[in-house]
Amino acid sequence: MSSLITEDEISHESDLVWLEDVMALDYVRQSLDRLPTRRGKPAYHRDGRMVGYAILGPGAKASRSSGTFRRRVFWLLPHDRDSNPDGLYVTGAPAEAVDPRTLAAGIKGGKTERSEGGPPSTAMRELGITLPL
Repeated sequence: MSSLITEDEISHESDLVWLEDVMALDYVRQSLDRLPTRRGKPAYHRDGRMVGYAILGPGAKASRSSGTFRRRVFWLLPHDRDSNPDGLYVTGAPAEAVDPRTLAAGIKGGKTERSEGGPPSTAMRELGITLPL
């Protein structure tokens, strides 16, 4: 989950690969998965769809016990806001959700007013910034 992901755990990321235009999404879910390789598109075993994943640099070390690498995977479920705008997450977002515009290799990202589905803050209104950005 994003709140549990530390900068140290993702410090060996060299790139993020997006499988679709996530800049149009209010949020994506992120998790650290144990994967057999540093690079390449991982297998996906959740409901919904994978929208992106991290590539690790050569300095990333495999787990001694499992031989796997911890890599971020970004995904959405069928009941998320992009597919069901009037559903469960019309406001708020899942615990592991972050605004994709706050993500980069080695940067864990965060929640924003947009990802939470809330109204723009006073500061945003004063600056003339409207959602969606």
